[in-house]
Amino acid sequence: MQGFMILLIGAANFREAIHIGAEVYYNLRNVIKEKYGKDAIGDESGLAPNILKNKEALGLLNNMIGKAGNTDAVVICMNMATSDFSSSGLYDLDFKSPDASSRHITPDQLVVLFKSSIKDFPVVSTEDPFGQDDWTTWQKFIATAGIQVVGDHLTAQRALPRP
Repeated sequence: MQGFMILLIGAANFREAIHIGAEVYYNLRNVIKEKYGKDAIGDESGLAPNILKNKEALGLLNNMIGKAGNTDAVVICMNMATSDFSSSGLYDLDFKSPDASSRHITPDQLVVLFKSSIKDFPVVSTEDPFGQDDWTTWQKFIATAGIQVVGDHLTAQRALPRP
């Protein structure tokens, strides 16, 4: 997955939302710094630990939401950005490594993977869960996911070559 966001759904007002968001962020920042090192904290306080498994990242984020005492107020959104690793109708989950067809999974296998994350964590929204040309899987997933599905790559105008 390309990125994770928290959505503050249970705050009574903006001030409380800022407070809850800061609690989650600083708890998460401290744990990431301790577990993954200083390099996992960017110059402008962005968090980018070297995590190879999506469930590890979701679990870490979910634990920090709980540690901050806000499990009813905070949910998770994911940006899958799968257009970056879809090719010939398959998905390469380790696309940054040298190509190995054993890592390629089918759209249906990817649906199962995403649905397990939705079941196991408080995920309420996902962006770009499938490649922009995989409309059949988009339709099946939207009909059964039970969460908001955003199609940034699906609906964005593709760049046209200059004449």
